[in-house]
Amino acid sequence: MIRLENVSKTFTLHNQNSAVIQVMQGASFTVTAGECVALTGNSGAGKSTLMRMIYGNYLAASGAIWIGDTDVAKAQPREIIALRRETLGYVSQFLRVVPRVATVDVVAEPLLMTGTPFETAHAKARDLLTRLNIPQTLWDLSPMTFSGGEQQRVNIARGFVRDYPALLLDEPTASLDATNRETVLTLIEEAKTRGTAIVGIFHDHPARERVADREIDVSQFSPKQVA
Repeated sequence: MIRLENVSKTFTLHNQNSAVIQVMQGASFTVTAGECVALTGNSGAGKSTLMRMIYGNYLAASGAIWIGDTDVAKAQPREIIALRRETLGYVSQFLRVVPRVATVDVVAEPLLMTGTPFETAHAKARDLLTRLNIPQTLWDLSPMTFSGGEQQRVNIARGFVRDYPALLLDEPTASLDATNRETVLTLIEEAKTRGTAIVGIFHDHPARERVADREIDVSQFSPKQVA
């Protein structure tokens, strides 16, 4: 479902005489349906960079990043938008939404964008908000006013509301209490059972050991290591 072939990444430092820095080289691995692969490595190893390339936020310098039949490294913007709408979900650490939109609408949006009936989408959104312990009194309010932990749970609900074939998770249990952490891990396990291919960053070691089928140390793709 997710396949990287010899992916490299460079950054151009325009404020330093356009110096080109190579930060990743030779990244290759596959994630099959129903498998969760955890990206590991020290801070600065490139975990987030690699995740952003898979999602299409960063452009790979070379190589291929296949999500199903789409090569993200060469896809046009409209293809990336379609991929994110239909196939590839992403739970980041930060909630980015349009201000003044109600929380239940924020969570339901991924379903509504793919033609799911309004009531069906909102019922699924309400179910996830309940599971993640967001009080019903907050559902009609904008999540921009919520605490950091509440925003994180809204972000998780939005990411799991649609049964994406592929899913990226950036520290999904960070800063969660024990009850909500357990809910998130259960959601991940349910997604795997449905056949979702998952790539995740988990600094929560017990969580990683529970849901990840294997680990990939991103440090091995450092140009120094590859050389």
